[in-house]
Amino acid sequence: MIKDVFPHAGGTLVDINDRSREIFRRIVESYLATGDPVGSRNLSRILPMSLSPASVRNVMADLEAAGLIYAPHTSAGRLPTEAGLRFFVDALLEVGDVSAEDRLRIEAEVKASGQNKTTEGILAEASALLSGLSRGAGVVATSKASARLKHIEFVRLEPAKALAVIVAEDGAVENRIVDLPPGLPSSALVEASNYLSARIRGKTLADLGAEIAAERGRAEQELDALTARLVESGLASWGGQAESRQLIVRGQANLLDDLKAIEDLERIRLLFADLETKKDVIDLLARAEQGEGVRIFIGSETKLFSLSGSSLIAAPFRDASQKIVGVVGVIGPTRLNYARIVPMVDYTAKVVSRLLNGR
Repeated sequence: MIKDVFPHAGGTLVDINDRSREIFRRIVESYLATGDPVGSRNLSRILPMSLSPASVRNVMADLEAAGLIYAPHTSAGRLPTEAGLRFFVDALLEVGDVSAEDRLRIEAEVKASGQNKTTEGILAEASALLSGLSRGAGVVATSKASARLKHIEFVRLEPAKALAVIVAEDGAVENRIVDLPPGLPSSALVEASNYLSARIRGKTLADLGAEIAAERGRAEQELDALTARLVESGLASWGGQAESRQLIVRGQANLLDDLKAIEDLERIRLLFADLETKKDVIDLLARAEQGEGVRIFIGSETKLFSLSGSSLIAAPFRDASQKIVGVVGVIGPTRLNYARIVPMVDYTAKVVSRLLNGR
């Protein structure tokens, strides 16, 4: 007899034998498919072994005592707890491969977006694609500092301010306001533009800032004092912004498609509120960057989802240097189809990585 050892919420360990594990698996799979509790009578009919409803109830009582399942109402069937879902995902989930149909769609749509769109457009397409395939909300978080640049130009707006036009290799253009040192002549703007553009191709703002800082003495020799100050102060101000994170969310409306009760509507309302707190969502997605492969966050395991009872499935993607530069994922109710969505998210992250590397 095979047993799994599971940590009870109270800290003790409980044994899950073959029969208990099969009953638990059926409860979870029924919940993931329908969202409804399942009772002992129905379980006894679908189990591969012959067990009476009374025997099934005894096993369910043990699973409930272990903190793996609970009864939402008196005399109702049982649903998995968040701890039970975690046990299922970690120990019992059988993850298959991405279906041929989904694989072709992911390849075709993400690659097509890469032909005519900026990096941001590619990531938005990946987010929308995951949303459509999963019926959840597709999410992407990435650092704005990860864009590879090819040109910077300064344009004076007024005596003390200039517009910095930053052009990325993928064609994206960003404009930022910088403060000018007092008395800076217009020729210094041209000189600073040429100095930075000669060094920036293929680098991120963070890379350029580090290079200029390391060669401060050389910059002071090549540029006059005011121009050197413009270069240094501009990079310093951009450096703070370069660490900012960009969040893309697509398909929130999908979360409204499968509501069964007023409680579901309230849960979705709370999830929408969670998605509005962009910093918290970005912080959670950043945790998925800290390891290899797919990460799964369930319900109150995270502060963000403690009220809405939602789940996140996320995987990191990389740039040409194999540095992790962002995360793609799916957010939805805890009864997401983990077996299908986990490999789908992983495959999408790999396709995005290949596309970004090719650019």
